[in-house]
Amino acid sequence: MKPQGMAFGAALEELRRAQKAAKGVSLYSRHVNRPAGSVLAAVAFRVGATPNQVTLISAAFTFSALSVLACLRPSWLVGFTVYAGLAVGFSFDSADGQLARLRGESTAVGEWLDHVVDCAKITALHAAVLISFYRFFALPGPGWMLVPLGFQLAAVLIFFGGLLTDKLKPRTSAAVKGSADVAVARLRAVALLPVDYGVFCAVFLLLGSEHLFLIGYVLFFAGHVLFLGAFTVKWFRELAAFPRA
Repeated sequence: MKPQGMAFGAALEELRRAQKAAKGVSLYSRHVNRPAGSVLAAVAFRVGATPNQVTLISAAFTFSALSVLACLRPSWLVGFTVYAGLAVGFSFDSADGQLARLRGESTAVGEWLDHVVDCAKITALHAAVLISFYRFFALPGPGWMLVPLGFQLAAVLIFFGGLLTDKLKPRTSAAVKGSADVAVARLRAVALLPVDYGVFCAVFLLLGSEHLFLIGYVLFFAGHVLFLGAFTVKWFRELAAFPRA
């Protein structure tokens, strides 16, 4: 389908009908990031951009924000700039997959590029926090330098573990459980907020206060560690329930 053959409104409506299932998605991603990604995907569709180009735009916003975080002394303005860059990058990250479905051009190389950028983003984000800690923060003690490393490990394991679990599940496994109860699905969407990347990015709005940022960052770190333990048990049990191929 050629971009010129569909108006912006029609493209946006088509994207809304073609959304992935909301299971396992937090309220933020469902009601904020995905709709924002749909608008960006519709714009990209109209101008003839490819999904890979949108992925690279996402990376440009994200890594520009991380460069600001690592290089500039924390302040309220720096915090807002970092948050804005990460949030916009996250919306473009949602847009690339939606654009691929709209264009009917989902490819292995596109999925590969998307996941590589995501992995680099998660790893570099906490590395940038570590650099900022080292250069600008008056930390209570040297042990605080380990917090970004631990956060990085937990975030990467959650990302990789969930991705690998989805890949290893039999294709028919999605139909085994059936549709979840609406109330349970809503509760899950709320419970996942602490490990939603878009929600976590809001912690950088606290960069104007070293004390508040440290509290917020540690709270998100603790949440990721708790969810990592719960996810690991869940994923192991799900995969163990399937017979050997």
